[in-house]
Amino acid sequence: MKVGIMGGTFDPIHIGHLLAAEAARDSFGLDQVWFMPSHIPPHKEQAGASGEDRLGMVAEAISDHPCFRTLDIEIRRGGVSYTIDTVKEIRSSFEGIEFHFIIGADMVNYLPKWEGIEELVNLMTFIGVGRPGSTLDLDALPGYLQGKVHLADMPQVDISSTEIREKLATGHSIRYMVTDSVYDYIRRRGLYGIQPRRTD
Repeated sequence: MKVGIMGGTFDPIHIGHLLAAEAARDSFGLDQVWFMPSHIPPHKEQAGASGEDRLGMVAEAISDHPCFRTLDIEIRRGGVSYTIDTVKEIRSSFEGIEFHFIIGADMVNYLPKWEGIEELVNLMTFIGVGRPGSTLDLDALPGYLQGKVHLADMPQVDISSTEIREKLATGHSIRYMVTDSVYDYIRRRGLYGIQPRRTD
């Protein structure tokens, strides 16, 4: 079985994440894509929503896709999330699966700086998904990475979780930037500074 791992803060998960996952799945014949919210990613600040809520939003967003599932390994482990540690744990827990790590095209050029990258490329390949404004030169990557990074095309949707949080904080609409189920979750839980929706 071929599985794509899509890591990220997902703070919140938006349609750009979903389009990227589907593009990777379709382009490379993946059987499943596992969405893995990080606890504390090494290159970002503390997330705005808790791990529990970010995992909950992911579950809501992918509930109607038969090939998508959640993976809570980094949320459960806690601490700073390094991909090399996570991949080793995943491979020991799920034998017989061919894993691919899905990342934004803007992250491909940073791969040489990842913790344990020379070991990591021997454990899985990378699928880079194109984003607006990103330029890629795979030939410029170090030799050990060449042939280990593949590219998938996706519709050019320029949405970021930061933009969504800012819109929510200033009372602007995020309709169609996230799924209806994620927006309902945000309102129900009162995330990102908005008033919780009453259920009585």
